[in-house]
Amino acid sequence: MARVSQEHLDARRRQILDGAALCFARNGFHATSMQDVLKEVDLSAGAVYRYFSGKEELIGAIVAETLGSVREAFEEAARRSPPPPPDELVASVLGRTLAARESLVVDGRPAFPRLVIQVWTETLRNEDLAAVLREGYGSVRAAWGEVVEGYQEAGMMRADVAPDHVARTMIASVLGFIAQQSLFGPAPIEVLRDGLRALMSMRGEDPGGSQLG
Repeated sequence: MARVSQEHLDARRRQILDGAALCFARNGFHATSMQDVLKEVDLSAGAVYRYFSGKEELIGAIVAETLGSVREAFEEAARRSPPPPPDELVASVLGRTLAARESLVVDGRPAFPRLVIQVWTETLRNEDLAAVLREGYGSVRAAWGEVVEGYQEAGMMRADVAPDHVARTMIASVLGFIAQQSLFGPAPIEVLRDGLRALMSMRGEDPGGSQLG
């Protein structure tokens, strides 16, 4: 019997994950059955269950994969001296994340933002998925914190703010932008980039009275 190449196995796994993501985005997690996923990917039950035991494992894999790629992008940025400024970095990472899933479309609109909302909803009742999300979120926060430390060491950002506070704020801006796309329709990544750039250009006074910015 001929051996199946790793490329074939990876492509089949990608096919299953993308098909499941479409189903979950289209109908929600609970309204989607494994039979729906089998029909979407046009594979036998045996072929799919070879990779994933069920819906829970599928959605967990989708979450872990997405957050893993985001974490790696920020870790890579943190190794640069100095890291790219926040507006450019966020636009680059989120842009790549959305572009990697641009082929996934539901009713003519990108499926990924809708999928994110479905995942958030499911974590409220699924502790296993919530644990996967917490772990992934924690790793992204830590990576963002390293980026902020790079800004502070380079004198690009004031040093009297905890890096984790900045990390949480940047993550919140991205999640909010994704939620807006799910609720109100697609928007170019330049909207978020330009908004962050404008906020970064504001000038204020530090406690000593001198101008910041």
